[in-house]
Amino acid sequence: MPKKGGRQAEMGKEMQVQCKRAKVEAACSPPVMSFESPDSLFGSLISPIKPEVFFREYWEQKPLLVQRNDLLLAAYYQSLFQLPDLKELCSQGLYYGRDINICRCVNGKKKVLNKEGKVNYMQLKKDFDQKKATIQFHQPQRFKEELWKIQEKLECYFGSLVGSNVYITPQGSQGLPPHYDDVEVFILQLEGEKHWRLYKPTVHLAREYNVESEDRIGNPTHEFVLKPGDLLYFPRGTIHQADTPPGISYSTHVTISTYQNNSWGDFLLDAIPGLVFDTAKDDVALRTGIPRQLLMQVDIADSTKKLSSILRMLADRLENTKELRSSDMKKDFIMNRLPPYLGCDSDPLTPGGKLPKLDSQIRLQFRDHAIVTVEPDQENSDEVRKEMVYVYHSLKNRRETHMMGTEDDDTTSEEGVSQQTHGLRFPLSYLDALKQIWSGSTVYVKELKLTSDAEKENLALSLWTECLIEVF
Repeated sequence: MPKKGGRQAEMGKEMQVQCKRAKVEAACSPPVMSFESPDSLFGSLISPIKPEVFFREYWEQKPLLVQRNDLLLAAYYQSLFQLPDLKELCSQGLYYGRDINICRCVNGKKKVLNKEGKVNYMQLKKDFDQKKATIQFHQPQRFKEELWKIQEKLECYFGSLVGSNVYITPQGSQGLPPHYDDVEVFILQLEGEKHWRLYKPTVHLAREYNVESEDRIGNPTHEFVLKPGDLLYFPRGTIHQADTPPGISYSTHVTISTYQNNSWGDFLLDAIPGLVFDTAKDDVALRTGIPRQLLMQVDIADSTKKLSSILRMLADRLENTKELRSSDMKKDFIMNRLPPYLGCDSDPLTPGGKLPKLDSQIRLQFRDHAIVTVEPDQENSDEVRKEMVYVYHSLKNRRETHMMGTEDDDTTSEEGVSQQTHGLRFPLSYLDALKQIWSGSTVYVKELKLTSDAEKENLALSLWTECLIEVF
């Protein structure tokens, strides 16, 4: 390894302190993942670091290295994905580009060695052994139950999509050049060892993937080797590269990533149109025409003053607004996230138990998998559309298409199938009753805030049919 400079040594000492703290506290930590709740799952993922410490000191700020030396946890990590798993998966029908990339870093550049069509395991192994190529396996949670289980809980925890990739790299080789990503990254070392180098970001909290040249990134701020059971976190924008050291037959790690396009900027782009639409109904300032020929002018300094005053007015309105639409982000998350993990032998969800009646008690289930939004009526093509309440959920999503894009993307499945939005549509008058149910407490159907008993029973029956409520 290259000799470290003063700042580099200081950062290395900081990581050594983290490691010592992790090892001292490891005896008090659960040996494997806890799936009791999304909170407990995340806590066990970064254990022995406490979540409150993680979000105060590391999240979106700096890398965290947890080296555990825990044989039980190492064995569990290894079970998530192993090199021999590829033989069985290839027999199920994997495709280059969609499911697998074969690549190697040559002279600081990524060289892709993909063939056409279906992946042949013997050819894959030949490229791995003879060409020292890295196997990048996309979204293994589509095939591996335990990763589905982990990522589904993490999607509940973050309220954001959680994807993953497995990287298998032979000894003395590197798959990717130095680069940074647009996601928050958690690395779990599964097999072998991986030598990592991290560098100071050139773009803090980057919004896109980018390759960086060696002469631009300078010396590493962190340098270390991950072993089975170890975990590494780093924020988006962190420049990194990794190789399998000589003498280690190969390395396998899984990269779990989240928070892509999930910033305040993204939220504002989604929410502001709805705020402007609602405000324009009440405030004539937003209905007043723009100056003549504004769209043809080069210098619009005078108009920007007017626009600034309108934005300040919107900010004032926002502070007094209880409802804020962000329907597109909500729908994108619900439409594309994993369905609930109910066990590998579980039957598909179907309504169970007794039908909800007026005297029944009901309670929301799968709270983390359903959202309520208020939107213009999508089934009415009239120029002026009244607002409706929509309930969207992910209970019927297909795990097989998770994070694989839509029909318009290059990553579409062989069948060309994309996720569909599943949900219900109600008049705006149902909103308060839905809020009652979404509070999480048990409520009698007859106590729902609706004007008629028929509406109350209709709401309860509709939610029950979609498996969104339990009936007592």
